[in-house]
Order: sequence, then structure tokens, then C-alpha cells
Amino acid sequence: MEQGMQSYPMSGYGAATAAERNRVLRNTYWLLALTMVPTVLGAWLGMALGINKILSPGIGLVVFLVGAFGFMFAIEKNKNSAAGVPILLGFTFFMGLMLSRMLAIVLGMGNGASLVMMAFAGTGAVFLGMATLSTLVKRDLSSMAKFMTIGAILVLVAGIANFFIQSAALMITLAVLIIGIFSFFILYDLKRVREGEETNYITATLGVYLSLYNIFQSLLALFGIGGSSSD
Repeated sequence: MEQGMQSYPMSGYGAATAAERNRVLRNTYWLLALTMVPTVLGAWLGMALGINKILSPGIGLVVFLVGAFGFMFAIEKNKNSAAGVPILLGFTFFMGLMLSRMLAIVLGMGNGASLVMMAFAGTGAVFLGMATLSTLVKRDLSSMAKFMTIGAILVLVAGIANFFIQSAALMITLAVLIIGIFSFFILYDLKRVREGEETNYITATLGVYLSLYNIFQSLLALFGIGGSSSD
């Protein structure tokens, strides 16, 4: 188990063997599927406990930021040890808890269940599309990834600002940008695994999971805004 978590020594671009690349990719897909279980459990528990009532929006934002970045730091620190997977699963449970606030709001709408399913289906379609593209795109995406990383940071800052501004137009704009940016990151992360640039499946899973989480949350926000305006 631990051997599969270790990063293979790299002597250059694509230095990992085909067998190693396939093993990392396979482990990434399996672990990614496994992360859905604690995420769903966390979301269910959050709604059952009424997290949106227990935590005020302001405190919820602080808990989310501190918890998310704390978990990500711990995951990266333990990615080469047996503790890496349990910490990652704990992180996805926490993310499910934090997602429960938005889920509760959307599910409270008349067509809430269908909106959630639409967001889930849309996220799945994006993943399948980017996973397919990762096998077809041959060009180096590193320079574009740097640009997208800057974009992601700006979107995060704008999102925190909009927490205080409460602009529906800005929320829609940010949601669309997030879907575009993190769709690219799914493509980029999976391509790096396929080409042997990323050899740790825990790190690869964390990257793809965060992208899927952000895409799902953004689709849910867009559908929720559309659903509330049509009521």
C-alpha cells in the first residue's frame, strides 16, 4: 500500500514507466470514487444537524477556509505515508459538511432535488469530457496552468469579497469562471498523471477532487439562482 503512495524518482519529463503511470492513474480513479462516500455522508450529516442554523454565514466561512487549508496542508505533508488516504477521506467528509448549507437551500426549493441531480450530472459530464481530452491533448499546458492558477486565486478573493457584497450578478460571473477554470485543471491534472509528471495518486486525487467540488458547487449555485427566480 505504502509503495503505491510513494513518488517515483524522476529523471525528466515522462520518466515514469507506462506501468507506473497506469497504476497511478488507476489508483487516482479508485480513490476519487471512494472520496464520494464521505462527501455524501458529510453532506447528509450536515443537513441532518442543520449546519446552516448552527453556524452563521461569517463563522461558516472562517471554519471552511481554516479547515480546508489545514486539511490540504496535512494531506500534502502525509502524501507519502499510510496516513495520507485517511486524512484525504477526512477532508472530503469535512467538505461534504460545508456543502450541506448550499444543498439545504437548493433542496428547499420546489424543484430542488432535480436541480441537485442536474448539477451532479453536469459535473459528471465535465469530468468525462476532460478525462477524454486528457488522452487526446498533446501540447504542454504548463504555461496555461500558471495563468489559470492566478485566475483561481483572483476568483477566490472575489468570492470572499462577494460574501460581503452579496451581488447576484457577480456570483453568476464567478460561478461561470470557476467552472471554466477548474474544468481546465481536471484536464491538466489527469494529463500530468498520464504523462508521468505526477506520480503520487493522493496528490492527484486531491487536485481532481477540489476541481469537481468547485464545479459542482458552482453549477448548484447557477441552477439554484435560476430555480429561485422561476418560482
